[in-house]
Amino acid sequence: MQEIMVLATIIAPIIVGLVELIKRSVALKRNFVPLIALLVGLVVGITATPFTTLDIVYRLWAGVFAGLSATGLFELVNQRTGYTKGADEDE
Repeated sequence: MQEIMVLATIIAPIIVGLVELIKRSVALKRNFVPLIALLVGLVVGITATPFTTLDIVYRLWAGVFAGLSATGLFELVNQRTGYTKGADEDE
C-alpha cells in the first residue's frame, strides 16, 4: 500500500496539469471534470511502467487515487453546473 501511495503522490501533480490543460482547451460541463481526472489518472498510472516495478493493478489504483485527489473527491457528489471554458458567456 505504501508504494501505491508514493506513486499516487508523484503522479498527482502531473494529473492536475493535464486536467487543467483539458479544461482550458475544451468546453466541458463542470460535473464531468472529476470523471476526466479519474480517466487521466488511470492513463497516467498505466503509462508509469518505466518508473516503477508495481504490477498494473497497483498502478491503476495509484492512478485512481491520484485522479480523485487531483480534483477533490467531494466534487463527485457536488452538484455543479456550467462549463469550464467560457461557453456560459456566449449564451
